[in-house]
Amino acid sequence: MIKILYKSFGIAFIFCLLSCNSQDKPNIIWLVSEDQSPEFFPMYGDETVHLPHLEALSEDSIIYDNMHATTPVCAPARSAIITGMYPTTLGTHNMRAYNEGRDTNQPELGIPNYSPKFSTDIKPFTTYLRDAGYYCTNSNKQDYNFKISEDAWDQTCRYCSGEQKANIHWRNRAEGQPFFAVFNFQITHESQIWKQQNNKRYITADEVKNIPPYFPDDAVVREDMATNYSNLVRMDNEIGKLIAELKAQGLYENSYIFFYSDHGGPFPRHKRAIYDSGIKVPLMIKLPKSEKAGTRNDDLWSFVDLAPTVLDLAKITLPSYLQGKSILNTKTKAREYLVAAADRFDGQVDRIRAIKNKRFKLIKNYNVSLPHALDVNYRKQVPMMRRLMELNEKELLNANQKRWFQTPKSPIEFYDLVADPFELNNLASDSSYTAEIRAFERQLDAWIKTTNDLGELPESEIIKYSTQ
Repeated sequence: MIKILYKSFGIAFIFCLLSCNSQDKPNIIWLVSEDQSPEFFPMYGDETVHLPHLEALSEDSIIYDNMHATTPVCAPARSAIITGMYPTTLGTHNMRAYNEGRDTNQPELGIPNYSPKFSTDIKPFTTYLRDAGYYCTNSNKQDYNFKISEDAWDQTCRYCSGEQKANIHWRNRAEGQPFFAVFNFQITHESQIWKQQNNKRYITADEVKNIPPYFPDDAVVREDMATNYSNLVRMDNEIGKLIAELKAQGLYENSYIFFYSDHGGPFPRHKRAIYDSGIKVPLMIKLPKSEKAGTRNDDLWSFVDLAPTVLDLAKITLPSYLQGKSILNTKTKAREYLVAAADRFDGQVDRIRAIKNKRFKLIKNYNVSLPHALDVNYRKQVPMMRRLMELNEKELLNANQKRWFQTPKSPIEFYDLVADPFELNNLASDSSYTAEIRAFERQLDAWIKTTNDLGELPESEIIKYSTQ
């Protein structure tokens, strides 16, 4: 209807209409960190570095302790974010299916550059926002693992910098028009661990406080972690500028502001790992007038919940196909179980499913001959990865550090997340947990069936019905 009015009566009428209804269409801003786990941030208890702008935002926000990526790598996870659907339902679960802007994809596997084909009824949620009068911008990253429709954004680009990046902004909307603006911060990406090695450090390797037990307390490990903390400071500075701009324009007080990361940290056993170090992410949401500031929420949330949350805030009827729930709707029933998936990562083919509640987590490995430490070439540029490989070959890792490299994998892994938050003690063979394990397996089997998990299909079958 809005588009018809726009054509019939012109710009002035439609944006008067938008302005009159602006109180029902709040401004929504997403601040998206790449490749970061909750445990690196002060609001989750890590005091290694001071992040003043994020800390100030956290004081005005609800902090979520149980937000999860659907997949522990960017492109499949982003397909869930933009659609509110599981990647395994869409066919976007394999990393680098659609390699936007490139002609080739994974030639060593005979995999072309393809866009998984799914129902045309499934749309980027921003198309619904735009139809409702929102101005939608996405600064400097798409990477959704499928060819996104041209009506998804008013302004976007896959990768851009400088003036082009700076111009993707809410400032370009019409006067009184509500906006949804996404800002992606690539300074915290995995690649920045090696790209920032020789740049300014905001913390020394010796000042790194928390080395998880699956890493050795090694000089290379410490250097990479110090680089990551320094990158977080760089990101915090960028976020500070945006928040200052919102405040200067009188937009901060009455806007919804989300901060989250697209999956777990930039390190081995984080990114691409089905463990919580790979799928658990920070999330905080500032409500208008900082309502509920300082509270925490530990319900189980997934990336499929982000799209319905934004649509709900904009008072848009939720499409029936959505697989997620609105996070901020008080009528939303908390989920009992949460599922995540891992499949092909670049040139390495695997299939893993994980299901968890607040206490336990079950991991099902479909290919036990492969280690969790898949031989992903891109990751070998991280100095820590090369160091871990070296120490493993020399048998210098302890049992907890070596477990990630070992084969065969156990077909089933089962962890007590309260007693064992790092997921190091597999309880699958402990008979006292047999009933719980069977219950989790039944729940996982039901999820696979009800969501039509395409991970059971060879990728060649998905390619056959896709757009190339």
